[in-house]
Amino acid sequence: MLERGPERGARPDPADRWEPGSDILYRFWRLDGSLGTVHPARVLDDRPDRLLCWVLPGTPIRITTSPDGRTPRELPLHERFSGIRVPALSVWRTTATLRLVFAEQWSSVWWFFEADGSFRNWYVNLEVPLGRDATGVNRVDGVLDLEVFPGGKWSWKDEDELASALAAGRIDQRRLDRLRAEGERMANLAERELFPFDGSHCDARPDPGWALPSLPAELVR
Repeated sequence: MLERGPERGARPDPADRWEPGSDILYRFWRLDGSLGTVHPARVLDDRPDRLLCWVLPGTPIRITTSPDGRTPRELPLHERFSGIRVPALSVWRTTATLRLVFAEQWSSVWWFFEADGSFRNWYVNLEVPLGRDATGVNRVDGVLDLEVFPGGKWSWKDEDELASALAAGRIDQRRLDRLRAEGERMANLAERELFPFDGSHCDARPDPGWALPSLPAELVR
């Protein structure tokens, strides 16, 4: 199991703040200690308790696939969280996505925008925080997520995957219970249209002068 467990995640040193525009890695680990997806991002704002960053369209990302090249979504549900995985290179194909990553909360909030830059909806990615290091943030994806829409409407995402994820050890019941509680807390904020679902950052735009962040080549070898 992951040695650097979520309860022992490293606290950021206040002296190690990232400047706006910094190139960082948003890494998703598994409980067995293996590395999953990695999304390079550009920092917008970095504070002791939270990080705000952009994942830009066309950014090279690390994904993992089955040995024959199928992505998890292309695998049948009973194989989606089990079996051998190999690293592969892909790109972030959606529009620019703003992400608010809480240092110690078990969630991050993603702002999705249309191609013309208008705000579409929020996505609450339920995650186990594992702290950060000099190159980026470390999380464990919690499988279960929420979609949130303007006006306080929300719905669970990927509940159909939980049984398979639990059986494969991708998540355990103790952490899942805490992740679901975090989801319920965020849903309550959404229903009341409180931060971060109060319109904050819905008019945000990435700096047009930013180059795409890079993905270290060794992560896909």
